[in-house]
Amino acid sequence: MLLEALALCGYGLWTLLGLALALGIYRTGRGEALVPLTLGCVFVSAGLLAACMRSRVMPEWHGWRVGTAQRPTREAMLALATYLPLLGLAGLVRGTDGFWATRVASLILMICSLSCLVTSAYGYRTRRLASRAGIAIQLPVSRLLSAWYSGGLWLWVCVIFQADLTGSVVEPLPWEIGLLLMAMLLGLVDGLNWQSLTEPGLGEYQRAAQGLQSRRFLAAILVWVVPSLSLLLMPIVPGGRWLAPCAATACIIGKSLELWLYDFALTRSAQARSAQIEPFWPRDRY
Repeated sequence: MLLEALALCGYGLWTLLGLALALGIYRTGRGEALVPLTLGCVFVSAGLLAACMRSRVMPEWHGWRVGTAQRPTREAMLALATYLPLLGLAGLVRGTDGFWATRVASLILMICSLSCLVTSAYGYRTRRLASRAGIAIQLPVSRLLSAWYSGGLWLWVCVIFQADLTGSVVEPLPWEIGLLLMAMLLGLVDGLNWQSLTEPGLGEYQRAAQGLQSRRFLAAILVWVVPSLSLLLMPIVPGGRWLAPCAATACIIGKSLELWLYDFALTRSAQARSAQIEPFWPRDRY
């Protein structure tokens, strides 16, 4: 789940950076764009590297078992194709970022990253929720908001540290407002995701799933409380820029914990459904 959270962060970072470059509102400078592009590449490629090594932690990448006779899935092909606009943008980005080809490559990178986020969310639903199509309808929205929120935190890290190196001035208020609003939306959608697991008559399994929700308190602190306090204290505390990487790291750890809890609750809920259905099936048949 940590690798999955890193992939969400990487695609979210590419999406926001591609949008900013396509609109021409990102800060000028070749290194200003190359650093977040490289950071996002590290996050996204961590899962691919683990899958290529056939690690038990990551047995498959976007539904594709690398190194076997299995053909790459459409989801995996799209994820691989996203590297093409990334490489093109890395070669085209210049000091002013006003070249039309740079903006086109940025737009393509943004579209491909969004497509990867949506297809991976639907792929997860297909693999884990094939028999329960009505559950977690808002899962793709949750993945998008998680990617934008965590990617926005890491993009803020790049901006604030590069501004400190170059001596330029950064207005923190727009970043703080945007990230705080995104955190509120993410909290609302994630709450709906957990409510979608609630079904009547699941007995002890349902109570176990509800018990997992109490453990989400630690994940919520890491995902929302620590980044929000860091954003508010950053302009006030001396050397507050060091709060930015702490907030971004805490968000990734908390999100990976929450993804694991949700997957575990989903498994217990599926067990509850099978426990309800299986005892009555032979009786109905015979």
